[in-house]
Amino acid sequence: MWLLNSSIGRKLIMSLSGIFLILFLLFHASMNVAAVFSEEAYNAICGFLGANWYAVAGTLVLAAGFMIHIVYAIWLTLQNRRARGRKRYAVNVRPKGVEWASQNMFVLGLIVLCFLGLHFTQFWYKMMFAELTGHHEVELGGAIVSAHDGAAFIRYYFSNIIVVALYLVWYAALWFHLTHGFWSALQTVGWNNTVWLKRWQVIANIFATLICAAFAFVTVFFYLESIL
Repeated sequence: MWLLNSSIGRKLIMSLSGIFLILFLLFHASMNVAAVFSEEAYNAICGFLGANWYAVAGTLVLAAGFMIHIVYAIWLTLQNRRARGRKRYAVNVRPKGVEWASQNMFVLGLIVLCFLGLHFTQFWYKMMFAELTGHHEVELGGAIVSAHDGAAFIRYYFSNIIVVALYLVWYAALWFHLTHGFWSALQTVGWNNTVWLKRWQVIANIFATLICAAFAFVTVFFYLESIL
């Protein structure tokens, strides 16, 4: 099958899974911003996305999208390394017009992945997974809270300056990853003429900035709220 046996096919799969994950990030960022203006609305969303069959199905689809994107990213990186051979050890000056992010997508992806693990243990594991295992209330900072009380989790974790700093590093890596990945994915699926490629690059910068700024806004807002 050409999708699996050709580099173009593998790039197409990685691009499509990347677009799917970008749409999820847009939803997640919008959901988080809601917490700033109404914790009740945010908790209502968390309740809706609790341990229901549609939420579990969505989580499995999302997890599959992440795995496909990661596996194909590793596959293509190893393929490129083999193709370069000993040349990869030579001093490499970034060619003119080539973005820094495009040369470091794999490293940026690993940073995003590592922090994603931190995020899952702090939120998903104590919320949806807790409900799936029959625990509707969980321990959080010495207190017992509802697994649906997402606002309590945000307030608790984002009151810690170290956690806040780690998340801000994550958002920065995510920004670089998205600015290149967004337009590169669209280029792979065929929207790569000269006029539209430049437009997609601008749109990618705006889109990535809005998403990461939304995440950072929520993080900093709840930290400042905890110290004021």
